[in-house]
Amino acid sequence: MDIYSIFSLCGGLAFFLFGMNVMSSNLKKVTGGQLQGTLQKLTSNPFKGLLFGAIITIAIQSSSALTVMLVGMVNSGIMELSQTVGIIMGSDIGTTLTAWILSLNGIRSDNIILSLLKPQNFSPIVALIGVILLMTGKTQKKRDLGSIFCGFAVLMYGMTLMSTTVAPLAEMPQFRKLLVAFDHPLAGLLIGTAFTAVIQSSAAAIGVLQALALTGTISLGMAVPLVIGANIGTCVTAMLSAIGVSRKAKRVPILHVGIKVLGAVIWMVLYLILRYPASVQVFGRPVSSFQVAVFHTIFNIGTILFLFPFSRLLVNMTERILPVTEEEEGSRPRILLDRRLLLSPELAVRTCREKTIEMARLARDSYTKSLDVVLKYDKETSKEIIEMEDYLDYMEDELNNFLIQLSGSSLSEWNNKQISEMLHCINDFERISDHAANMTVIAKRIKKDKLGFSPSALQELEVLDKALNEILDIMVVSFEQDDDHLALRIEPLEEQIDDLTKIIKNRHIQRLQSGECSGEMGILLNDLLTNCSRVSDHCSNVGVCIIQTRNETFGTHGYMQEIKAGMHSGFIEDYERYQEKYQLAPFTPKKKKKKDKKGKEKDKDKKGKKKKNAASDAEQKLIPEQESADTERSAEEEAVLPGTPGGEKAGKELPEPLHEPDPAETLDFEKEDLLPLRELIEMEEGDD
Repeated sequence: MDIYSIFSLCGGLAFFLFGMNVMSSNLKKVTGGQLQGTLQKLTSNPFKGLLFGAIITIAIQSSSALTVMLVGMVNSGIMELSQTVGIIMGSDIGTTLTAWILSLNGIRSDNIILSLLKPQNFSPIVALIGVILLMTGKTQKKRDLGSIFCGFAVLMYGMTLMSTTVAPLAEMPQFRKLLVAFDHPLAGLLIGTAFTAVIQSSAAAIGVLQALALTGTISLGMAVPLVIGANIGTCVTAMLSAIGVSRKAKRVPILHVGIKVLGAVIWMVLYLILRYPASVQVFGRPVSSFQVAVFHTIFNIGTILFLFPFSRLLVNMTERILPVTEEEEGSRPRILLDRRLLLSPELAVRTCREKTIEMARLARDSYTKSLDVVLKYDKETSKEIIEMEDYLDYMEDELNNFLIQLSGSSLSEWNNKQISEMLHCINDFERISDHAANMTVIAKRIKKDKLGFSPSALQELEVLDKALNEILDIMVVSFEQDDDHLALRIEPLEEQIDDLTKIIKNRHIQRLQSGECSGEMGILLNDLLTNCSRVSDHCSNVGVCIIQTRNETFGTHGYMQEIKAGMHSGFIEDYERYQEKYQLAPFTPKKKKKKDKKGKEKDKDKKGKKKKNAASDAEQKLIPEQESADTERSAEEEAVLPGTPGGEKAGKELPEPLHEPDPAETLDFEKEDLLPLRELIEMEEGDD
C-alpha cells in the first residue's frame, strides 16, 4: 500500500461524508418540516416520541443533528427535558438504517436480481435519475429529490472507493500487526470513540468498519468494541452545541451521553463475560459487513429496551447532575429563537410560524384590553398592556433578524413564501400593540382630567368595539390557519370600521355644537378613533398578505382596484352584511341652548338700570336731541345682546362647526414616544 492508496482512502471517506451531507440536507427540505414539527406535539406520550424520533432520524440521516436541534428547542423554551428523552432514544434506532443499506455491498451472487440489490450496482442508475431530475425538474421539490438521488450515489461511490482501497491491506503483514491493537477491548472502544468524534458521524464510522470487514481481516471480537465506541463518539457534536446555552439546554447532551454510556457499560460487561470467562469461539471468527449492521442494530435497540422504562429516572438524574436555580434562569436574557434551529431550516420555519402566531394573538389581546381600559380605566390592565407592547417589540426584532438569516438557507418554494409573509406581518402585529399603548395614554388622561363620554357616544363606541374585536379575531384565525377565504372578509369589515369612525366623528361635532361634550373630550375622542382606524388598516394589510401568499397570480393593486370599482361581488356582499350588523343607533342632536338662567337674570338687571337712567334724564329735562340719542343707543345695545328679542330679529348666525383637530395634535405616538409616556404614567400613578 503506497501513498496514493492513502489518498484514495481519504478521498473515499470524503465522498462518503459529502454524499451523506447532500442526501441529509435535501431529505430535510423534502419533508417540509412536517416531521420535525411533530416534535413539539409529543409531550404527553413517550412512545410516540420514540417512534417519531426514529422516523425523523431516518429522514434527516443524522442523530447528532436531531440532538443539536433538541438543544436549540430547549434553549428557546419550546420543549422541556422530559419531552426529549423519548426522541433521543428513537434517534438511536433510526441511525441504524444506513448500516443496513451499506451491508448490501457484501452480497455475493451471480443472480441478476440479487446482484442489483448491491448499492454499487444500482447507484449509477440512481445517479442518472437524479441528474435528470436536477436538469429537467420544473418544481423545487423535484430538484431536491434529484439532489437526494445524487447524494446517495456519491455516498455509495465513496463506500466503494474505500472498500477497493483497503482490500490490499488484507495481504500486508504491517496491517495485521496493527489489528492486534484493535483486538484489545479497551483500545477498540477508545479508537472507535475517537475516530467518530473526529468525523462527527457514527454512520460514517460504521461504514468504514464495514469496508474493513469486507477484507475478511476484522473479527467479531474487534468489531464489537469499535461499534460501541462509535456510538459514544457520536455524542461529541451535541456536546459542542451546548456551548453558550442555558443550563436547562445543557442537560440535553448530558442525557444523550448518559444513555450511550449506560448502554456501552451494559454491552461491554456482557461482551467481556462472553468472550473471556465463557470463551465463546464466535468472537474469533471474521465478521461480515452484514454482521456489523446486525450488531449495531442489536446494540441500539437492546439499550433502548433496557433503559426506556427508566426514562423518568434518567431525567431526574440529569437534573441532579446539572441543577438549575430560579435565580440563574432569571438572570439569563430571554431567548426567543435559538440559532441552532438553523441546522434544520424547515423546523426553523415552522418554529418561526408558531412564534408569529403567538405574536398575532398577543397583539389582538393587547388591543382588546385597551378598548376596555378606555371605557373603564384599570391601572393594572394598563401596565399589562405596556408590558405586552414591550414583549412584542422584542419578538419583532428577534423574528425579523432570525427570518433574514433563515432566508439565506436552502429552502423549498413554499417555505420561502412563508418567510416573506411573516416578515410582512410581524410589523403589522407590532404596530397594533403600539396603538394599544396609545389607547392606555388616552384612558389615563380621561381619568386624570375627570372627563367622560356622553351616553350616546358610549353606545357608538360599543358598536365600534365589537367591530374591531371581530376584525382582530378574523385576522388571527386566518393567519393561524393560513385561510385566504377567511382573509377576504377583512377588507369589507375594515371599510365599515372606517365608515363608523367618520360617522362618530361627525356626530361628536354636532354634540360639541349643542354643548353635550367638551372640546377637550373631542380631541381625545379624535385620537381614539384614529387609533381604531389604523388598527383596522393593519388587519387589512395582514389579510391582503395572506391572500397574496396563497395565490401566486394575486396582485394587491388589482385587488384593491376591483374593490374601488365595485367589481368584487364577494366584497360588496360582505360589506352590506357588516353595514347591517354594525349599524349605529339613530341620532338626533339637541338644539343649542340660547342662554342659561343666570345669563337671563343679568340681562334683566342691565335693562332695569337703563330704564332708571332714562327716567332720571327726563326728570332733569335733558335736551331732546340728547334724549333721542340715548334712546337710540340703548336700542342698539339691546339689539346685539344674545338671547334678547332684538338680538333674534337682528338675525345673529350660529357659530361655524368646529374643525377636526390637526393630525399633528393627536395622540397617535410612534414607538420612540412610548418610553417617555410610560414614565409619565408611572409618575402619575405614583402620585395617585
